[in-house]
Amino acid sequence: MRDSMLIWHRVRGVDLVGACRAFVSVSQYGSFTDGAAAARMSQSVASRRVAALEERFGEPLFERTSRRAVLTPFGRDMLPTARQLVQAADVLLDEAEAVKLKPWRLAVPGVCSTVGLARLVAEARGHGITLDLRVAAPTQRRELLRAQQVRAALLAVPADEAAWAVPLGLAGAQEPRVQRVYLETLRVGRASPGPARRVWIQPEDDVPHIRDPLTRLRDAVGLRPAQLVAAADLTSAAAEVLCSGDLLLCSPAQAEELGLTWRPIGEITLGRGFALAAAADGNPQPIEARLGGAIARCLGADAPVGTTGGTAA
Repeated sequence: MRDSMLIWHRVRGVDLVGACRAFVSVSQYGSFTDGAAAARMSQSVASRRVAALEERFGEPLFERTSRRAVLTPFGRDMLPTARQLVQAADVLLDEAEAVKLKPWRLAVPGVCSTVGLARLVAEARGHGITLDLRVAAPTQRRELLRAQQVRAALLAVPADEAAWAVPLGLAGAQEPRVQRVYLETLRVGRASPGPARRVWIQPEDDVPHIRDPLTRLRDAVGLRPAQLVAAADLTSAAAEVLCSGDLLLCSPAQAEELGLTWRPIGEITLGRGFALAAAADGNPQPIEARLGGAIARCLGADAPVGTTGGTAA
C-alpha cells in the first residue's frame, strides 16, 4: 500500500488505474496489440496510457521492438505494485456494485396503502434501489432507526420539519351538508338524544404535534374527554365510524379508500408531517432525491415540501 501511495503521488494527473491496467495487460501478453485487446481498449489508448506512466516515472517500462514489448528492469520492479493496484480497483468496483444491490430496509407508516407501497418498491427498482419495507407505528419507526434495525425511516414530525405533508380532516359514513366540520357541533347538551359522537385518532396520528392541539380544541369547545378517542388500530376505528355517527381523523386518500366522506376541520388546520432519516448519522439525501416523488405519492402528499409541485398541506 505504501508503494501504491508513492505511485499515486508521482502520477497525479494520469488515469492511474487505467494506465496501470494497460501496463499490466501489455506486460502479461508481451504485446501492445494483444494486451490492449485483453484490457478492452484500443492499442493507441494503451500506448498513450503506458507512455503517460513512463513520462511521470521518468523511466521506460518496456523495451519496444517490432514484435514484442519486453519489460525493462524498472518495469519488472514496478509491475507487482501496479498489479496490486489494478486488483484493488477491481475489488472496489465489485464492492460498489454489491452495495448498490444491498436492500434499503426502510420503516414506513401503516397508513400507506398496499398498492402505494407496491408502487414505491417498483419505482425504486427503476432507480436501481431495492427496498425492504417495514411497516410500523411512529414510535416503533424511531426505535427501529435508533437500534439500526433499518437503514432509514419515514419519521412523523411537525409540519415545519417535514419533507412531505398530508392534510388531515374528519371523515364520516354520512354525507355532511357543510364544507367544513366544526368540533363545536359535536358538543352534547343535557337534552341531546343518543350517545355523544366521537372523534377517533388512529395510531399514526397519536403523536404530540397532532394529538395535543386536537385535545386543546376539544377542551376549548366544551366536548367531553371521552369524545376524543385514540384507537388501537385503524380497522377498529373505521368500524366504529362505519356503524355510527362518529368521525375519523384521517387523510382524504384514507377516507376514499374506506368509503367515507372527508371534510377539513373548521377550527384548526392539522396535517401529518414526514421526514426521511437514516440510521447511524447516514445521509438519506440520495434516496430522497431519487424517490421523493414516489414517497409523496405513497404517503398521499402532492409532492415533497419545497418543490415546484407544492405540498398537500
